[in-house]
Amino acid sequence: MLSNLRKYQERLKKSFKIGYKRYIYSTINFDDKMVGLFGARGVGKTTLLFQYLKELELHNKKALYISLDYPFLSGVDLIDLVEEYAQEGGEYLLLDEVHRYEDFSSNLKTIYDLFEIKVIFTSSSATSILNAKSDLSRRVTLYNLNGFSFREYLEFKHKMVLEAFDIKDILQNHIQIIENLAIDNINIVKEFKEYLEVGYYPFYFDKQTSYYQNLLNTINLTIDLDLTSLGLIEQKYTYKLKKLLEVICESKPFEVNYTKIAALAEISRVKLYDYLSYLHDGQMLLMVDENVNGLKKVQKAAKIYLNNTNLLFAYCGSCEIGTIRETFFANQVSHKYTLNISKQGDFVVDKKYTVEISGKSKGYEQIRDIPNSFVVVDDIEIGSGNKIPLWLFGFVY
Repeated sequence: MLSNLRKYQERLKKSFKIGYKRYIYSTINFDDKMVGLFGARGVGKTTLLFQYLKELELHNKKALYISLDYPFLSGVDLIDLVEEYAQEGGEYLLLDEVHRYEDFSSNLKTIYDLFEIKVIFTSSSATSILNAKSDLSRRVTLYNLNGFSFREYLEFKHKMVLEAFDIKDILQNHIQIIENLAIDNINIVKEFKEYLEVGYYPFYFDKQTSYYQNLLNTINLTIDLDLTSLGLIEQKYTYKLKKLLEVICESKPFEVNYTKIAALAEISRVKLYDYLSYLHDGQMLLMVDENVNGLKKVQKAAKIYLNNTNLLFAYCGSCEIGTIRETFFANQVSHKYTLNISKQGDFVVDKKYTVEISGKSKGYEQIRDIPNSFVVVDDIEIGSGNKIPLWLFGFVY
């Protein structure tokens, strides 16, 4: 079996020739005994594994890549396989798609406890790991891989290097940041519009002509395979999740009516909250809470968005520009910072900064009297005062 796995490894390694390393690569502590990388389908988890595999081989380390959705692994005992690998002197184990293996959390715990092997694995979900009865959460360091930021999209497309910025720096020094960016030869507004439509998933650059169809296939695979593999939903009910996505497409984020959504999706209110959680877990939805604390905090999101703007264009047909702008901001900023809904603006970042998102003609009156308040504006290259270009928030990672 190990020889077959090595043949697959060599064959696949030849097809992964991407040198560009995602933002998260330098932040991962590969010295930890067990590392988990989770994120949506298509954001580059497998590519990262092969980049690390090549790095290990350059340092003459013994490493083995296994995708747990290989058909020939059906019925194979993973612990027996790892034991054989350990006896051969194996040092590193790279496990892809672990959620496809039955009772994967218990198997990972056993590997951690019994073998002196470092493991890095990928999964589409963090919740199933953190909630695992095997208490795997104490043993694994988890990292969430988002899709391309706007910064990364520009880097990859134009073969350039651009710096990421802290949110505080963007809010306070946005003019200086933009003046120092080496993007003079780029129509930044045009590039940003393109990113909103097609730039979030790295596989766009391989499948440009069929990008939306592949993105729809990715959504279906996430629901039909990943969420069912995790035991979150039975196969016979997956159509309800797809129906729910369609309903959310037709609903405005600022008009979340759970009773109406449940009725349109033809599911009960009780099931609705579960299904929303599953879709959020599969990184197809983004849910933002109100800016409240303690007993007043409501156990349901104040706004519900599709996870990113590419999903809006692929799944929703037509969508309002206001929804597109808010979805972009929420997707990029919430990956690194706490994001809540604001009663006077659109969002509050880290309980401190109030943000109103708009087109370039929008005034500042609505939030003028609020400390640390900013207007984030679409369709401009550079801002002034507390008016900041929306595209710059694609540089937070």
